[in-house]
Amino acid sequence: MNNRKVRVRFAPSPTGPLHIGGVRTALYNYLFAKQHGGDLIFRLEDTDSNRFVPGAEEYILESFKWLGIKFDEGVSFGGEYGPYRQSERRDIYKKYVKILLDAGKAYIAFDTPEELDKKRAEIDNFQYDASTRMMMRNSLSMPAEEVEALIAAGEKYVVRFKIEPGEKVVVNDIIRGAVTIDSSILDDKVLYKSADELPTYHLANIVDDHLMEVSHVIRGEEWLPSAPLHVLLYRAFGWEDTMPAFAHLSLLLKPEGNGKLSKRDGDRLGFPVFPLEWKDPATGAISSGYRESDYLPEAVINFLALLGWNPGDDVEMMDIDELIKKFDLTHCSKAGARFDYKKMIWFNHEYIIKKADSEIAEIFAPMVQAHGVSVDMPTLTKIVSLMKGRVNFVHELWDASSFYFVAPESYDEKTVKKRWKEDSAAKMGELAALLESLDDFSIENQELRVKEWIESKGYSLGEIMNAFRLTLVGEGKGPQMFDISGILGKEETIARMKRAIEVLG
Repeated sequence: MNNRKVRVRFAPSPTGPLHIGGVRTALYNYLFAKQHGGDLIFRLEDTDSNRFVPGAEEYILESFKWLGIKFDEGVSFGGEYGPYRQSERRDIYKKYVKILLDAGKAYIAFDTPEELDKKRAEIDNFQYDASTRMMMRNSLSMPAEEVEALIAAGEKYVVRFKIEPGEKVVVNDIIRGAVTIDSSILDDKVLYKSADELPTYHLANIVDDHLMEVSHVIRGEEWLPSAPLHVLLYRAFGWEDTMPAFAHLSLLLKPEGNGKLSKRDGDRLGFPVFPLEWKDPATGAISSGYRESDYLPEAVINFLALLGWNPGDDVEMMDIDELIKKFDLTHCSKAGARFDYKKMIWFNHEYIIKKADSEIAEIFAPMVQAHGVSVDMPTLTKIVSLMKGRVNFVHELWDASSFYFVAPESYDEKTVKKRWKEDSAAKMGELAALLESLDDFSIENQELRVKEWIESKGYSLGEIMNAFRLTLVGEGKGPQMFDISGILGKEETIARMKRAIEVLG
């Protein structure tokens, strides 16, 4: 197996929006594949037609497009191992069901749901297995002629895997080591249902992984109980030599309290659990998404990569190339990873700072235009460079920097009381006259001339600058004062100062 090409798969069900835990699973598969020069397959587990949700497949694909996780083959990507939708592989699965039946590794069962419920009521902790199968209606307990007659009459049936008791089943897991299970505790799982002529998850995944030459199965911890059954299925088919290596990832836990992360936690604490906004086609209910909540995809990827995996150093900020280089499944934690949404916000802040000012300006521009403001990109980029370190999300730039685009209509009462003195109007009048006289209104020249004037007058630098800020901003916020007046320009700066003098007196 060490010489096989690395081929991994992400196989969601189109039953609704993609949970952020699923995104992490896909990310780990992507990092592992890219690190080893392998392939990432996108497969759809759509055998449960009753749970199919319109739009879910498109939603999942759009989510990965936004996140920058690229697949090498699969649904909508093409490839030599298709079709990649399980619902389009019915004839393939039937072939392998027949192989198991012919080899005596599986059997046909006609038990109705009512009959199964009755048996559960009769026997505590009832399980369909070696100890109970002969008391049920199946091809092991019934004459062959009767079985054939029922099938010919169109009676619905399932195919169950025949598990022999008392066998030690070892699952070699990259993260958890060797996990040994006694086959006696396993039930004869349903592999196929005649009603819709489709297999269950267990058979479909084994057959697909084998035929698509999957080398590693990296999936969530919730699938660990299924691993022994999958090992036994590989043995039943005689595929031990091509069995993939397993790696079961830890659960994502609630930010607080016990249990795994749920949508309810996000609703309660105000953070998304889906990559994109999702509108339920049945109810119309809308769930928030990371994209619409103004998170940068690079920040989401970096945050998720560190939920359950440690690179072995103190570095937290890593782009996708660094993550690919460092990723190691053996450094993944067995214990659940707590979903610290506040840390996610920190990552977003850091990526806003890290990203080029021009890129943030491109994202911010439509928000500025939505407020009816027109500004050239060089000016907007300059404003972004001064203000982006003060926000966690790009949309917050408007509240942080709106004074650049719109003159204050009122003045913050607390700031006025603290910063506007009896002689402030007179001093601001002097300052306005000085600034109006400048032919060179560059930031550097403004700062030089104003400080010379303050020193010559014996004024307090802090007092002048605080009052100056109030006239231009309307409150006590913003960057260095000449970074504000320099971008506003002489005409707008003087106009704002004169209005403040008039209003505040």
